[in-house]
This record gives sequence, C-alpha cells and structure tokens, in this order.
Amino acid sequence: MFERFTQAARRAVVLAQEDARERRQAQIRTENLLLGLYDAPATPESTAAALLRRAGVERADLAVEITRLPRGEGTLDAEKLALLGIDLDAVRRQAEETFGPGALDRTRAGKQRRMFGHIPFDDASKKALELSLREALRLKHKEIGSEHVLLGLLHAEGGARDLLAARGVTLDGMRTAVEELGRGEASG
Repeated sequence: MFERFTQAARRAVVLAQEDARERRQAQIRTENLLLGLYDAPATPESTAAALLRRAGVERADLAVEITRLPRGEGTLDAEKLALLGIDLDAVRRQAEETFGPGALDRTRAGKQRRMFGHIPFDDASKKALELSLREALRLKHKEIGSEHVLLGLLHAEGGARDLLAARGVTLDGMRTAVEELGRGEASG
C-alpha cells in the first residue's frame, strides 16, 4: 500500500514514527500520524497541513494537548507498582533532580528503546491508513496523499479524531474541503 503514497504522505508516516520515538512510545498512534501531517520546516507544506491550518488547527496546539493524553503502554505496570507504593513519576522526578533532565533516557536501556528498532502502528493507526486508501479510491485518485491520510484519521477511532472533533473538524466537512481542491489525483 505504501507504494501508492505520495512523497508528502510518506513523509507524514516517517515523521509520525519519529514523534512516537521521541515520546518513547511502543507504538505509532493516530496522534503521531496527525502531527506527522505537519511537515518539517524545510519542506513545502502538505495539503493536509494546509487544510488543517485553514480549519484553525495548529501543530503547536495539538502537540501540547497530545502530551496531556494518557500514553497507554506501561499504564498497567505503573498501576501495579503504585499498589506497592512506588510512584514512577516520582522516581523519574527524583532521578532528574539528582542527575539532570533526561537522566533515565541516558541509560543503556533508555537509549536502546529510544534510538533503535521499528516502531509498529497500533490498531487505530493501521485502520486509519487503510481508510486513507479507501478515501483515495472514493475520490478516484491514483495516489494516497496527505489529505487522504487526514480523512482516514477522521474516519478511524483514536486520539487524532477526538482532538480534531474537539476543534470542530469533522469527516464530512474535511471531505468537502478535499473535494473542493478540484484535483483529479492526490496532491500531497
């Protein structure tokens, strides 16, 4: 399926993986894909980023809100440790106060988890990417662009859809915006 992605859509997936790695997540989530739609500063703006900005959704605002979302992985372990009276957040704070910011990330285990290996997509992200193909086919586009990934995120369950819905961005409204682009194939 990825061979049908435009350069901008592929770049969004790469940026999503980088974001998940920076957040030390075990999987790429829909929120990572959403942030990935906003391109790196040195590259031209993707169609999805332009549509989101036109809807009043800025990357910086999303990034702040995403940091407030529960991360999911590790939650059960943290809860089990809490039953024993161990607060992982307190342990991290204590380590950073003693050894400096990011102290636990500088350990061998922290470096390996952060820097190496493929990060898989969670189920909601996989579904969003599958739905992006369906959206491209529905519009009779030959390639999957960033705008189709955005539509897939709005269609699939997950944090990205919830964040966008809270800002008034809906699947139907964004479908209309994509159709109004008036292009016969994916634009980016």
